[in-house]
Amino acid sequence: MKLKSQETKNNIKDVQNSCDERGIAIQKVGVSDVHLPFLIQTKNGSFQSVLAKIKLTVNLPQEFKGTHMSRFIEVLSDWSQKPVSAKEMEYILIDTIDRLHAQSAAIDINFKYFIEKTAPVSGFTSMLDYDCAFSGSLTRGQHLNFVLGLKVPFTSLCPCSKEISCYGAHNQRGIMRVKIKHQPGSFIWIEDLAELMEAEGSCQVYPLLKREDEKYVTEKAYENPKFVEDVLRDLVLSLRKVEGAQWFEVECENYESIHNHSAYAAHVETLK
Repeated sequence: MKLKSQETKNNIKDVQNSCDERGIAIQKVGVSDVHLPFLIQTKNGSFQSVLAKIKLTVNLPQEFKGTHMSRFIEVLSDWSQKPVSAKEMEYILIDTIDRLHAQSAAIDINFKYFIEKTAPVSGFTSMLDYDCAFSGSLTRGQHLNFVLGLKVPFTSLCPCSKEISCYGAHNQRGIMRVKIKHQPGSFIWIEDLAELMEAEGSCQVYPLLKREDEKYVTEKAYENPKFVEDVLRDLVLSLRKVEGAQWFEVECENYESIHNHSAYAAHVETLK
């Protein structure tokens, strides 16, 4: 029975391995919207189990008609139970390049990451979710190109509103988005990047607040008014100080409370 099964397998025509004569090489081909559990390495040395949405691709030379889709899933399945950080991303891509006989590979891993937050006065703790992304690309024989992406909520209070009003000022919840690339051998933990980003709003966002905490965050925001431009510029100054940082991209968006539109600012910078 086993012999017959092997014989059938050998007789199946491999169309994707046939030659293509159109002369077009494809930079990226593979699988996207793959949902798998992944283990993300945390700063304290443990790991966090997350549901990841993944895209994994390789280059395809012009003479090949198609790639081997099943091998991408094999790679991801093998790595889904191992803690992943920047170093492991390189191994995943090397594994992909070897199995697919490719010259380059790229991966995007998007997931929700949870960090424990402590309320500023009551001390109650709870978990806040952050949208996080690991993006990596690798060419055979070269260093990993790794980018960490993080989206962080914050509170901002309008300086103009505070200045012109007899009392009060309008505020809003905003979102900071940062992508950061480090020199080979350097990196920043998700927890440290989140802390750096949260410090630049008028006030942090907390998932659990008691009345004394609500009083604190309301007054803190009032004492620290910032336009979306202020938030972005302060964040840029902080990112410039990150050791080993090579490049970053920043977006800040305020979901305005008195307008039916958002305020937006963005900045990209390559560091020396």
